[in-house]
Amino acid sequence: MTPSRDISRLIEIMAALRTPVTGCPWDLEQDFATIAPYTIEEAYEVADAITRGDFDDLREELGDLLLQVVYHARMAEEQNAFAFGDVVEAITRKLIRRHPHVFADKDGNIQPAGVKSAWERIKAEEKAERAARRPPEETAHTSLLASVKAGLPALTRAMQLQRKASTVGFDWNDPRAVLAKIREEADEIEAALDSKDKEELASETGDLMFAVVNLARHVDADPETALRATNAKFERRFAYIEKALAAKGRSLDDASLEEMDALWNEAKATTTAVVPAKAGTHTT
Repeated sequence: MTPSRDISRLIEIMAALRTPVTGCPWDLEQDFATIAPYTIEEAYEVADAITRGDFDDLREELGDLLLQVVYHARMAEEQNAFAFGDVVEAITRKLIRRHPHVFADKDGNIQPAGVKSAWERIKAEEKAERAARRPPEETAHTSLLASVKAGLPALTRAMQLQRKASTVGFDWNDPRAVLAKIREEADEIEAALDSKDKEELASETGDLMFAVVNLARHVDADPETALRATNAKFERRFAYIEKALAAKGRSLDDASLEEMDALWNEAKATTTAVVPAKAGTHTT
């Protein structure tokens, strides 16, 4: 089998990988749940390539993301749910429907100011149609938070859930109150550490993270952007440690925690004036 610019070749390759006995053992073991994390990861890789302006990487990452769509479609076809063609048909139908000013058969011209309102009206119609197809028990109660998409990254979804709740006054009025909540959640984690209950610790950690997102919202900071910046800062400072040790002919394995922490503080001092942290704290 040879590479091709035709989407049908990618679909054929995916089918071959998922063919029992002759296919790839790893691919055959996967299901929707195990592949979903890779789908999210590839979407982030696309965004990263765009941020860096690297079109070679963008081409590759878009291919990886397309593979995720083909992968899910293949698994759905194996269950007689739908196939890749159905995915394409669904999105083309949606685009045509949402752009009557472009694809209308006649008299479909809409002024720019009316495009957004038409888009929102059609989206609302589609949402109502989807709701009508659901069992009655699923539509008996519509939550204020129902419009926040479940598939969003956790940090982004936490921010949007909080914003939606704040529209009806369910919110703090002062960032310091949120900070107090963060301290409260940290205390609860400390108490959970004594019990060594992993599920409780995970739950309390999630509560702390949710509270931190709330603080970010109150100080007008996007949590995803803020965390990305801190990740980059951590990488720069850790690279400083590696380079400083390498200059002495040493490696990370040779260094003690105290030595690495001292170099970490040196890295911090190159950009900001800070009070040296205690060994082992690794503050950012």
